[in-house]
Amino acid sequence: MPIDFELSKEHEEIRARARDVAARIIAPQAKSSDEERRFDPELIRAVGASGLLGGPIQKTYGGLGLDHVAQALVYEEFGKVDSSVRGFMAVQTGLVASCIQDWGSDEQKEKWLPKLCSAEAIGCYGLTEEDAGSDVASMKSRAVRKGDAWVLNGSKMWITNGTVADCALLFAQADPEQKHRGITCFLLPTDFPGFVREKMEAPELGHRGSVHARFRFENLEISDSLRMGEVGQGFEIAMSALDHGRVGVAAGAVGVHAACMDACIDYARKRRQFGKRIGDFQLVQKTLTDMHCSLEAARYLTWKAAWDKDRGRPATRSVSVAKLFATEAAAEACHQAVLLHGGRGYNNEFPVERYLRDIVGLEIYEGSSNIQRIIIARDLVGKDKTRHDQDSR
Repeated sequence: MPIDFELSKEHEEIRARARDVAARIIAPQAKSSDEERRFDPELIRAVGASGLLGGPIQKTYGGLGLDHVAQALVYEEFGKVDSSVRGFMAVQTGLVASCIQDWGSDEQKEKWLPKLCSAEAIGCYGLTEEDAGSDVASMKSRAVRKGDAWVLNGSKMWITNGTVADCALLFAQADPEQKHRGITCFLLPTDFPGFVREKMEAPELGHRGSVHARFRFENLEISDSLRMGEVGQGFEIAMSALDHGRVGVAAGAVGVHAACMDACIDYARKRRQFGKRIGDFQLVQKTLTDMHCSLEAARYLTWKAAWDKDRGRPATRSVSVAKLFATEAAAEACHQAVLLHGGRGYNNEFPVERYLRDIVGLEIYEGSSNIQRIIIARDLVGKDKTRHDQDSR
């Protein structure tokens, strides 16, 4: 089969649709939401009305049934104008709705997926804790079986959408001796007595149009019907959700990178020094060329990861490669964009300073760059079979 880098007609159509929504609905408020640190529920409902929040969800449940490549195009277009809205979508669509579609019961799918697709309901993903970020197996949240019910105790932090969410995927340890094999997932409404949500008040560096919360749950008694997946399957569920989310982060980084590229080209054409356009100076041309080459590489790595997922291939490595390269390439592009704009890039007269603040979050979210390097290296090297044989004796 020949290698074809052209998008299909359907992919081009969904990209155009996402670009239109981004321009009409999201872009006009991006600067003010950042300045005012404001999450806008009305904007989210408008995006929900466009249908794009349900991109990868089956049409049976109110989604569009998009493949992963098409969904990556949507993330890129949203990320190009507002990383906070793109981040909301990565949680709502990638971590929550897609995870419910993959692992939820028929009842859970029917109850939540149509509402998540339309933004009638907002979802959040409760995994991270004070002492359990990258080391998920060390989580201290506990789930104790009590007949046909569970009693949950613990806390979470850095939960995007947390204060506005109507439902939460909540992960807790049901059998500490089993470590990650004891983690269990629950899908529950957020209005249970004993479920306390508090906004994280310290100002964030970027993504200021998002909301981040701390959770505390004390003797939270819930029905076993709210468990998602089998007991002890929570780690597998969490990691599969992150594979969805990391493609969204990579594509969002490509969007930020592309926005920097556009801003720099426009500025290099208009800004004049020493009697000519700064775009005619060779060092500026080098910056633009390097930015363009890394953008192309990041975009194609992201499409490759999405393509692998669409074909049912093992995609963990390609997803991590895309997430690592795209976020770090975008971070360098943002840095160079601020430098190229000079003093004008150091305040919010131009959007490049917001891009620089936002991109740091993408390097951290859903597994930092160092975690992606560990994932990739372990996959390249493989397991030590000799040690495994010795350990099994």
